[in-house]
Amino acid sequence: MKNFDSIVILGPTASGKTKLAVEIAYLISSEIISIDSRMVYKKLNIGTGKDLGEYCFENKSIPYHLIDVCEPNESYHIYQFQQDFKMAFNQILEAKKTPILCGGSGLYLEAVIKDFIYTGIPVNPLLRAQLEMFSLTQLQEQFLLLPENSFKKKADLESKKRTIRAHEIAHFLLKNSDFLLPEPKPLEPFIIGLNPTVDLRRENIIKRLHARMDEGLIEEVSCLLKSGVSFEKLLSLGLEYKFVCELLMGKYNKQKMIELLGIAIQQFAKRQMTYFRKMEKSGLKINWVCNHDEALILLKNKKFIV
Repeated sequence: MKNFDSIVILGPTASGKTKLAVEIAYLISSEIISIDSRMVYKKLNIGTGKDLGEYCFENKSIPYHLIDVCEPNESYHIYQFQQDFKMAFNQILEAKKTPILCGGSGLYLEAVIKDFIYTGIPVNPLLRAQLEMFSLTQLQEQFLLLPENSFKKKADLESKKRTIRAHEIAHFLLKNSDFLLPEPKPLEPFIIGLNPTVDLRRENIIKRLHARMDEGLIEEVSCLLKSGVSFEKLLSLGLEYKFVCELLMGKYNKQKMIELLGIAIQQFAKRQMTYFRKMEKSGLKINWVCNHDEALILLKNKKFIV
């Protein structure tokens, strides 16, 4: 059997990833690394669904990493996430444990699994502003005219945003020919994808949304604003924070906000699945299961769990 250095639990929002990861961590005496672009922020608890109370199984607390690592107003980008991830990952390995990666942020998952090496290249606001006026097709055609290098063959040109970033990286490397990129060290993970039926996913999303409203989602956003977190920052975080901010700005009433937010979360779950399928096409093997029990049976068959 192939030697795996980690277990990955991925899936769309509200598919039960944390619950599954916690039980697996308990069964194999390990620790969880959260792979979520919003859970890194402190004080963003209800809207991000941290559910820290879930990190306990059979009265045993399960250690977790990369949750609550920075303040809401701080800038925390994927490059910093990669660096923090490597520290946590190596710490768990040194303790002779198998790290469990759990999350639904596809880009962040792919970045740490494949060890993307271009994330440290800085943003070029001027170049981005110039490129925004072009269509995706025009940007792709322009990119193909750039001088050949090792990055050009790997560039992702599937969307306008990614193609602009590809231009940014390519232009940086052209002007900084002496820039030394580290050798990537990809992981060898066993990846489980939780994929409940669309109907069950939709039901779980709506049920969880109402639960978060009851837990005080609106109050959480109000407190964040009062503490000095800007509307712009919260709007940029999307979904729960964006819609509650718009509610507080008087854009619509509470009932309409819940309705629109529920639809937006369902659309987000669909985009997550699209990204996971893209990860598969790029060579990552994802073992899809419908539920928690199927995942545990799979891990037992693979001898992860005795």
